[in-house]
Formats: sequence, structure tokens, C-alpha cells
Amino acid sequence: MGVAGCGKSSVGAALAQAEGLPLIEGDDFHGEANRAKMAQGIALTDADRQGWLDRLAALLQQHPQGVVLTCSALKMAYRERLRAARPGLAFLYLQIDRDAALARVANRSAHFFSASLVDSQFATLEPPVGEPRVLTLDATAKLAELQQQASAWLHAGTTE
Repeated sequence: MGVAGCGKSSVGAALAQAEGLPLIEGDDFHGEANRAKMAQGIALTDADRQGWLDRLAALLQQHPQGVVLTCSALKMAYRERLRAARPGLAFLYLQIDRDAALARVANRSAHFFSASLVDSQFATLEPPVGEPRVLTLDATAKLAELQQQASAWLHAGTTE
């Protein structure tokens, strides 16, 4: 979880491969209306995200053996919605500063998310400080290091 540009897709893919788990790319489940809004630089509202979160929650329930889901999950209420669907759900919070996130998003090709929305992501973000089963990682670290830290944490029981 984290803001746009933090590396959710890359870390998620590496972790899924290392752990032998299916990968669900959360962005793939946004409806056309949400995609159009984001492409136009219009931030999504809680109401816009509701159907998306419902789809992701249903997908979590369909994978009782485990799955890696990439999802911004910017607010605690969003994370609680996903936790309700999958008790014991663990989150990796890929922490990044605004400038680094903006640079990454601006350098993307072929993605519907407008770089103009990075500030709205940070405005919406409620960091998961103090929440159960959350590992905070420096999103600017090397991909292999992030995957190794995440795997080690998962195998240690993710009790923090």
C-alpha cells in the first residue's frame, strides 16, 4: 500500500514471485469512470472508491491460500474494509516522499494515473502508524531488498 509512484506494482510482483502467490494488481479493477477521472487529473472520492474496494475485498476472499494485492489503501477506513474481508491481512506500507513519488509517476508511460494527482494522494494518505500487521519500508530502497525484507517479515509471523 502507499501513494502512486511508491512501487506497489514492482514490489508486489517481486513478492508474489518469491512467495509463489498469485498477484492481483488493484489498479486493474478500477471502473472506467474512475479511470477516466484519474486520467483527467480528478481525484477520486470515498464514494468513487467504494465499488473498487468491494471488488478487491471479494478477490481477497477468493484466495484463502494467500495472495499479493497491490492497492493504495490510503485511508484507515479502506484498510479496515479489506481487513474485514480477510482477517489477519498484512500490509506493506511503501513510504516515499512527494518529490520522489512525483518523479516516478511523471516518468511512467502508458498509465492512466495523472501526475497532477500525486498531491491529492498525499493529502488523502493516513499512514498506517500503530495499525496491526503493518511493515513500513523505504520505497526508495532497491527492489530486491524490499522483497527480501517483506518475505522475512511475512515468514516471521507479521506480528508487528
